[in-house]
Amino acid sequence: MILGRVTGSVVATRKHAKFYASKLLLVQPLALDGSDRGEELLAVDSVGAGAGEVVLVVVEGRSASHAMGIDQAPANAAIVGIVDQIDVD
Repeated sequence: MILGRVTGSVVATRKHAKFYASKLLLVQPLALDGSDRGEELLAVDSVGAGAGEVVLVVVEGRSASHAMGIDQAPANAAIVGIVDQIDVD
């Protein structure tokens, strides 16, 4: 699971049937200090996240389709949480 910030959305008028009515978002992975880490990725939104929000993303194969609640969905990243606060000692 990774932390990320939603940076945009992707609109696809034609997509795989398993993604019907699913929102696709661009997510910038983040380090714990809030700095960018790595390249942006495309994730299926399962929690109603919006632009600028810090989110939790699963990128472990079947975990993404399981998080969406759709068996056998061809996804490798899904947003599973919206972060309210991060406390680091």
